[in-house]
Amino acid sequence: MNTQHALQQDPTEDRARTAARFFLEWLFALTGRSDYAVRLWDGTTLTGASGEAPFTLVLSHAGALRRMFRPPLDLSLGEAFIYGDFDIEGDIHAAIAWSDGFSGRSLKAGDLATMARMVAKLPRGRARRVNGRGPARLSGERHSLERDRAAIAYHYDVGNDFYALWLDRAMIYSCAYFKTGKEDLDTAQRQKLDLICRKLRLRPGEKLLDIGCGWGGLVIHAVEKYGVTAVGVTLSEQQVALGRERLAAAGLEGRAEIKLQDYRELSDATFDKIVSVGMFEHVGRDHLPEYFSHVFRLLKPGGLFLNHGISRRAAQAAGRRDTWLKRFLLGSGEFQQRYVFPDGELVPVSEAGLVAERAGFEVRDVENLREHYALTLRHWVRRLEEHRQQAVAATDETTYRIWRLYMAASVRGFESGNINVNQMLLAKLDGGRSHLPLTREDLYA
Repeated sequence: MNTQHALQQDPTEDRARTAARFFLEWLFALTGRSDYAVRLWDGTTLTGASGEAPFTLVLSHAGALRRMFRPPLDLSLGEAFIYGDFDIEGDIHAAIAWSDGFSGRSLKAGDLATMARMVAKLPRGRARRVNGRGPARLSGERHSLERDRAAIAYHYDVGNDFYALWLDRAMIYSCAYFKTGKEDLDTAQRQKLDLICRKLRLRPGEKLLDIGCGWGGLVIHAVEKYGVTAVGVTLSEQQVALGRERLAAAGLEGRAEIKLQDYRELSDATFDKIVSVGMFEHVGRDHLPEYFSHVFRLLKPGGLFLNHGISRRAAQAAGRRDTWLKRFLLGSGEFQQRYVFPDGELVPVSEAGLVAERAGFEVRDVENLREHYALTLRHWVRRLEEHRQQAVAATDETTYRIWRLYMAASVRGFESGNINVNQMLLAKLDGGRSHLPLTREDLYA
């Protein structure tokens, strides 16, 4: 390992630097990765890279490593990053890939136990100052109407100005659809909206329900391009406010509306077609039968429901036979539950399809778009990084760091195949008839 010294240290600082270097050398050996740089709090740089390092971990104080690697690892690394104990300079995607080496996917419980013992010997450093966004603090029954409203507000009511900095012009907060991979984000999102409308076989005069409509992008597109009338529902007050402004600006009042309403509160209307994009992850595994059954009741016979949601690979969802120690040391998913999507839950698409069938639906088509989501997220991360100053001004430094970290980590999840995103087209049969064409050629014409 190459070492560059910035300043002479007093004995205490020298011991802290030696302990940090010892731990990092052990980590390099454990993960088999040393092609990056680490800059200590005093300016000393440690690197195992022979050329230019793709990223540099910048430790803000002597206790940063202890904060980063104490159990549970998932939560500690996330909190240490968002609260500034360390930073990532350079390619954050390369840094996320590096973290796979000690995330527990391949390490034995004994390795993690050794890590915990070594971390306990590292210096504690300064007290952490927590400013800005904190963890979600939800109360009440999980997935009750009140708690779900609070969970959605925590993530989606961060601020319309914040989201507008890095989303496309239509503000679509779900994966785009790339025909070549070279399209800009606006084009790819329009292609996604159009693909959804074609899969639903929307026709003029039909009535469409959009569950979890966001800022109304799909509602506007479907009404303007396909001549339907549409109702969108969301639990985000800020999305409703901007969505209604956009409907008025487009002259669509009377043909479309956006409501602040839970889908479970819809009971006095039926629809020709129903769509849900990016809301499925918030339903919860135990509530999937209720979700699909309620949508089935809202749909007219012969109608179609397109459910677009993130799923987890079945092998992961079933779970490996990890020891209690390994689960305790890793704490997988804890950061996202506390700081990103509280109460969110992913299930395998096969499980979702089975629950949908039990509710009465016929599964007509399932498409995996995970590569498209990885590309979309790369656009979002780049755009967020380019607008860092505006994002911090619109929210705070912690919020900027949370979104940068969670979206970069999601890129890795989709590119590795650990998570997927599926469009599942479901039919409510009309006397055995689906009213669909015999082939799928019209979808991609």
